[in-house]
Amino acid sequence: MSDGHTIAASLPDTGDAELAQIAPLPRVSIQAFCETPDVAQAMEQAAADRRMEKAHVKVQMGGALAAVEAYRNSATPNVIVIETDGGREVLVSCLDKLAEVCDFGTKVIVIGRVNDVLLYRDLIRRGVSEYLVAPVQTLEVVRSLSDLFRAPDAEPVGRTIAFIGAKGGVGASTVSHNVAWSIAGAFEQPTVVADLDLAFGTAGLDLNQDPPQGIADAVFAPDRLDANLVDRLLTKCTNNLSLLAAPATLERSYDFHSDAFDGLYDILRGNVPFIVLDVPHGWTGWTRRALIAADEIVIVASPDLANLRNAKNIIDLTRAQRPHDAPPRLVLNQVGMPKRPEIKTAEFAKALDIEPAAVIAFEPQLFGTASNNGQMIAEISASNKVNEQFMDIARTVTGRGDTRVKKKTLFDSFTLLRKRA
Repeated sequence: MSDGHTIAASLPDTGDAELAQIAPLPRVSIQAFCETPDVAQAMEQAAADRRMEKAHVKVQMGGALAAVEAYRNSATPNVIVIETDGGREVLVSCLDKLAEVCDFGTKVIVIGRVNDVLLYRDLIRRGVSEYLVAPVQTLEVVRSLSDLFRAPDAEPVGRTIAFIGAKGGVGASTVSHNVAWSIAGAFEQPTVVADLDLAFGTAGLDLNQDPPQGIADAVFAPDRLDANLVDRLLTKCTNNLSLLAAPATLERSYDFHSDAFDGLYDILRGNVPFIVLDVPHGWTGWTRRALIAADEIVIVASPDLANLRNAKNIIDLTRAQRPHDAPPRLVLNQVGMPKRPEIKTAEFAKALDIEPAAVIAFEPQLFGTASNNGQMIAEISASNKVNEQFMDIARTVTGRGDTRVKKKTLFDSFTLLRKRA
């Protein structure tokens, strides 16, 4: 403390709901100069975070003095992170020396131990981009780095929610479409369903749409991909729900590079509050990447042994690849099918160490009618209790505790992808 003026209120909130909205970093170079093992470890963990995938990060020891020496005869990176455990005079002196060797446009983040708002203001005046008080958390570092490359007036980053079936035919697409309907309707938030099953996708059928264009036109034309193109490819289903439909044809193969959808996801995240990814049950580089990069993962499974094995494999992989994110959500679907031996819900959940976000009963008449009519469950049976289960899933994956309707949404109208100057 210094003069009782702390900057705790100026530091990023570390609540899970906010952290889930951290924007991925662009392709930038970052070099960190640490003085303590704890901060070095936090930087190493931040470098491994999924949002930092495109950034090139180098972590070394030596603090601010090492940074000054490193750049006397070499160019500086996009971002320099320096840690200092000294007082105000030591920190200011080191920054003055660093300024003499720092290239124009390089951003600087300082990690110190003096919790003083007056020091914070002085550092900002000297051109420091952010000041964090040690000890720092991994996601605090990631968010601070991410914020450096976001415009001050930019809208919050949209949340991507990936649904995948533990096995084919378990109803993952049906669940994802109905959850998207709940988000768009109950929360009055612009929502996009992106049908990633390009060969056999059913989102167009479920939402009673047959657009001439869709997601394939975006993925097969990366050189033309921008917000305006995606805007033209969206099909409006309701005031707040739009669809990027799959072609659902077999005229061509859909073998993509693992990052083929990255540009599309970036555009959607920058313009739409919620993006529901209907991920096909298959294991390719780009489906794996869709799951790893999503803010929320929902695994839909039926209660049998094959589903249990596959769900566990997906959960183990994503937990290992996403250590700073919430674990996948589990939805048990088609529970109680007559004459089918089933694993009990409690045993299924215990084996995966995850409590189901919803347990949906097998109701072939209800779901079959909705599918054949191209309708959501809420449209044909608004009072059915399964709608509340879809709403529970929607609350979970959007981070909302209730369904109170907001009169003013993130966008004043449903021009999902605004034209940028």
